[in-house]
Amino acid sequence: MTTAQTPPSVGPLVTLATYDCDTGPRQIVGQRVDGAVQLRDEPADPPGLSFVIESGLHSKTEMDAIVADYHKSAQRLGYTPMISLGW
Repeated sequence: MTTAQTPPSVGPLVTLATYDCDTGPRQIVGQRVDGAVQLRDEPADPPGLSFVIESGLHSKTEMDAIVADYHKSAQRLGYTPMISLGW
């Protein structure tokens, strides 16, 4: 017997911040997936690498703090902070 899987409920992408780096303009986007927010770092003009910054967020305060910290790091470094993690 096969059980039907419900596809995830996915909301629209929302641009939360933008920054320039060595590979061009990038954006931090948020998207609600099954009720929780996922944050990603994506190129402003695809194609290019996208990185999940954080997922499973339920608090706007937590989301705002992560976006602010990530954005500040990106501006200071001049490149995508996820690259520093070995991606």
